[in-house]
Amino acid sequence: MKPIGKVLCATGIVAGLLAFFWKDPFNPESLSGARVLLTGASAGIGEQMAYHYARFGAEIVLTARREAVLQKDVESTCLQYFPKTTPHSSSCSTSPVTGHHITHLPWGLDYLVLNHMGNTLFQMWAGDVEYTRWLMQVNFFSYVALATAALPTLEKSKGSLVVVSSLTGKIPTPFTTSYSATKFALDGFFSSLRHELIMQKRNVSITLCILGLIDTDTALENTRGKVYLTASPAPEAALAIIRGGATRVQEVFYPWWLQHICWLWVLSPSDRDQVLQRFYNYSSP
Repeated sequence: MKPIGKVLCATGIVAGLLAFFWKDPFNPESLSGARVLLTGASAGIGEQMAYHYARFGAEIVLTARREAVLQKDVESTCLQYFPKTTPHSSSCSTSPVTGHHITHLPWGLDYLVLNHMGNTLFQMWAGDVEYTRWLMQVNFFSYVALATAALPTLEKSKGSLVVVSSLTGKIPTPFTTSYSATKFALDGFFSSLRHELIMQKRNVSITLCILGLIDTDTALENTRGKVYLTASPAPEAALAIIRGGATRVQEVFYPWWLQHICWLWVLSPSDRDQVLQRFYNYSSP
């Protein structure tokens, strides 16, 4: 058996044993009354997270650049799921790169869920440095600013910081040069920050969420005809993120098998690039 076959076999055995003995530590009741600030909530995974949190009885503040959509669609649906959150549920039209209003939330904060992102160009690198700089500002620096502003409040509540990232922040992929750079930056910063918080005995958990291709409208439109992959459902991705934050795990992989993909990427450096590129469709101009 070739080395890659042995690795796959061993991985399958380990995964099977874990599935057999694993018990779900997530208790939905733990989110009843939890104070949540969720960014990027007007569509996609953020919208689905808002609905889940509302069903669980959390008190949520939603932010997005599209305030009208947030108020008309997402917030009204959340209030249908859990009307009792009305006094604390609101939409915010603040810029995603500031976030200093977090320190002024009068009702405290248990979860800061960073999910927003800038418009992503799914294409070969075309040399647009200004776009990359802008995307880094939205996808990375704004996350740092928001997390920094929220840390004192989260420390008081022994709360959780949840950062939505991507497989492209673990494995570099074609068509995602600028986007991948922002996600690698998130991994580096927040993984390092987690170490520092533990060393300082500051009781704030950091959960980094590594997602694959999700069937949001934007993702499907960007990747259509370019990748040979099946998209996973956004509601399930949103629930996986919430579960991970609630159980204070360090990393969430959705779908779950992405973790094994990351292991194989590290363990099989010789032919991994050729294997990866087969999942992408590119014809030279």
